[in-house]
Amino acid sequence: MREIRTLVIDDEPLAGQLIAGYVNATPYLMLVAVCTDSLQALSLINDDKVDLVYSDIQMPDLNGIDLSQSVYNKDVKFVFTTAFAQYAIDGYKVAALDYLMKPISYKDFLSASDRAKGYFEKKWQLKTIPSDHAIFLKVDGQLRRLNICDIMYVESKKDYVIVHCADGSSAMSLVSIKKIEESFDKNCFFRVNRSFLVAMDKVFAIENGKIVFGKERITISANARDDFFKALAEKNVIFV
Repeated sequence: MREIRTLVIDDEPLAGQLIAGYVNATPYLMLVAVCTDSLQALSLINDDKVDLVYSDIQMPDLNGIDLSQSVYNKDVKFVFTTAFAQYAIDGYKVAALDYLMKPISYKDFLSASDRAKGYFEKKWQLKTIPSDHAIFLKVDGQLRRLNICDIMYVESKKDYVIVHCADGSSAMSLVSIKKIEESFDKNCFFRVNRSFLVAMDKVFAIENGKIVFGKERITISANARDDFFKALAEKNVIFV
């Protein structure tokens, strides 16, 4: 995993330098800057130069809570630091990763940073399919391009496969489903049984152990079930 680009914001210079020292002492964090001005910090964040922000809450011009709600990039995560316990509820309302009370020990800082590390490790290991990635299949004597991000599932029919796309179109080709499976990213497609390979980001409904794609019901085999739901969970899917 790459280093987590970290910004420190505190209108009290000594408090900011303390956190900056903690960042520099933590191997998986990279200090981008220390800001005493929240408006300057907002510019850095919106320039996509930051992953993680350690921010004081009570600051002039723009407080830490309002700052977190003003960033364009919602992938940036905040850990709030403050001397005032009454701000804790506000911090959690904006989905902060953590909330630290001043004075902050390195032990408490490291605990919050480890939580951030776990979050980014999980986030960055998830792969998505770029919209320009495609596969060429021989269909009716022609090589036809199919954008992989448009594929919902692949169905095996003996020596053929039928590729079903999100727009309702399909294409039949003389190729094995195993070869298709080997060509696709294993983080993005899952073989739910011998005959079906599904795009994980196209799974929106499951009914009685079957994936629902319109009128099609695709059975998740008993052998694949545990791994399938584990793969879904790794994509930040929550089961309630």
